[in-house]
Amino acid sequence: MHEQSTLEILTQNEDICKPESYGGIGLNDILVGDCLKVLKRYPNNYFDLIITSPPYANRRKKTYGGIHPDRYVDWFIPRSDEFKRVLKPRGTFILNIKEIVVDGERHTYVIEIIERMREHGWLWTEEFIWHKRNCHPGKWPNRFRDAWERCLQFNKRRDFKMYQKAVMEPIGDWAETRLNHLSKADRIRTNSQLDSGFGRKVANWVERDEVYPTNVRHLATECGNVNHNAAFPISLPNWFIRAFTKQNDIVLDPFSGSGTVGVAAKRLGRNYVLIDIKPEFKSVASRRIASDSDS
Repeated sequence: MHEQSTLEILTQNEDICKPESYGGIGLNDILVGDCLKVLKRYPNNYFDLIITSPPYANRRKKTYGGIHPDRYVDWFIPRSDEFKRVLKPRGTFILNIKEIVVDGERHTYVIEIIERMREHGWLWTEEFIWHKRNCHPGKWPNRFRDAWERCLQFNKRRDFKMYQKAVMEPIGDWAETRLNHLSKADRIRTNSQLDSGFGRKVANWVERDEVYPTNVRHLATECGNVNHNAAFPISLPNWFIRAFTKQNDIVLDPFSGSGTVGVAAKRLGRNYVLIDIKPEFKSVASRRIASDSDS
């Protein structure tokens, strides 16, 4: 028998899923409880976007108690099943997660989550990389600095909603010289020499100021004091909210912590629902959202 973590004990407490504990169903609300139980009060096909970063295996023990990596998949999959139920058919689920090192090697629980979610009907449509531009310096005997995290995209259908023009980026300084000196090959579609089936026509980008983004997001980590030890930068949910929702859509963060997703959603004119198992984070998130609205 393994010793139960604080998080596992809390998720077995039936009292935290009572309506009076979290205020029932509502928009632009912050609910306290285990998302597995809280979400059962919501109807099918309700949310347009789910974006979250759950407690990583064996991490944040002082905050959430931690879950052993060998048990992490069995803990997470029932929750991802519930996410699938409440997500709209053309909605998107973005999962920010990272493996940990156990006995000198990366644990496979993230890979196992992907495989199990696919078995449960999810489509694993894309993998974004969050490159942490300001990762902490350091030296370890058998590895280098850890400067990135996964943001996995899952969907229920192939024809999910996506608003690519909302996240277009400046074309870059390369265009000033490259597009002013087009070769003959640049003016026609040139197929890849690797027979990949892909091709390009450089001339298509003449007089364009913006290009579509890549699946690598170069963002600094959260530097402000938001009273949470695992807050991601607001620019991360901001980008995904713009890419996968429109005005007045509903965004869910089932492991909301300090409420960063709620702040981003409100700034962009989206509705939000935040859920966290720790009651103290409701106060933190409420203050952040309120003060952001007042600023």
